[in-house]
Amino acid sequence: MREDTRTRIQEIALRLFTEQGYEATSLREIAEELGVTKAALYYHFKTKDDIVASLADLRVAEIEELLEWVRAQPKSPETRRAVVLRYAEALRRPRYMEVARFMERNQTALRDHPKIVRMREAMLELVNEMSAPEDPLALRIGRSMALFALHAGKWMPHEESVSEDEVMEASLEVALRLLEP
Repeated sequence: MREDTRTRIQEIALRLFTEQGYEATSLREIAEELGVTKAALYYHFKTKDDIVASLADLRVAEIEELLEWVRAQPKSPETRRAVVLRYAEALRRPRYMEVARFMERNQTALRDHPKIVRMREAMLELVNEMSAPEDPLALRIGRSMALFALHAGKWMPHEESVSEDEVMEASLEVALRLLEP
């Protein structure tokens, strides 16, 4: 039950932070939307920063798990392909897009949040694992862009006739092309 309440708080906060802005949303509003007292909300999260931290922690854990795996692998085309495929799978998770929209719409407020900074650092570490330092610059850039190509498809406007799965498959195709010359 406790995890269900935490998850519900995260969902409501995420929606309100995205719609109204992080700075314009109060804990009171989150509690009211949830239908509980502020005291009940405090049991799970003391501050808005705690809610943001809980959302970022999930994303950082996914990236760090992938980092741990890739560091144990040889730097090879097969490993790079596996990284992109695993990363694409993580992006298919339901909450990914909501968190991404929230972060994009609240960049200024979140820029220096320690958990968001750690998320950026982990992502840069993952990008660095895609190539060796001696690889040509254009190759290193292309490989890093492979990961970001997966994100790009999520932000493009789509025709109604194109499904989310089709967008992800097209993004994955582009990402895999960027890996090797």
